[in-house]
Amino acid sequence: MVRKRLAPLLLTLLLPACGALGPKLEAPTLAVAKVDLVKGDLFEQRLRARVRIQNPNDRELRVRGITYTIELGGEELGRGLSGSSFVVPAGGEAEFDMLVTANLAGTLLKLLDRARQGGGVPNEIPYQLRGEVKLDSGLRRTVPFSQKGQLSLR
Repeated sequence: MVRKRLAPLLLTLLLPACGALGPKLEAPTLAVAKVDLVKGDLFEQRLRARVRIQNPNDRELRVRGITYTIELGGEELGRGLSGSSFVVPAGGEAEFDMLVTANLAGTLLKLLDRARQGGGVPNEIPYQLRGEVKLDSGLRRTVPFSQKGQLSLR
C-alpha cells in the first residue's frame, strides 16, 4: 500500500533528473539567404524565404518542423510553421524554404515613413527571425532560436 503511494512521488522526482541527463543542445543559427515574392496584391503577399540553418552541436539535428516569426525593421512581417523535415549534420548546415503570408502594405508604409524622417531609403533593413526548431527525436524536442541580420534592398 505504501509502495503504491510512493510510486507517483518517486516518478515526479525522477523525471526532472532524466531531463538533466540528456544532451545539452546549443541553439542553431538561422539566417535569411533570399526572399522572393511568389504572388501578391496590395493586401496580401506570399513570400518564399530561403533560410540557412547551421548546427553548432556535435550531433545531427533531425528537424521535423520550425515555428517562426519574422520581423522587418522592427515590424512583424509574418509568422507560421515550416513543416519541412530534414537533417542538419553535426557541425554542418542545411537550407530550406519557408512560405510567409504577409500584408506588406502596412509594414512598408511604416518603414518608408521612418526612412523619410531619417533622410532616405537605406541599402539594408534589419530583420529578426525567432521561433523554435522541432526535433524528430531525443529527450529535448524543441530548441528555441533568435537571429538578427540585415536584408539587402539592392
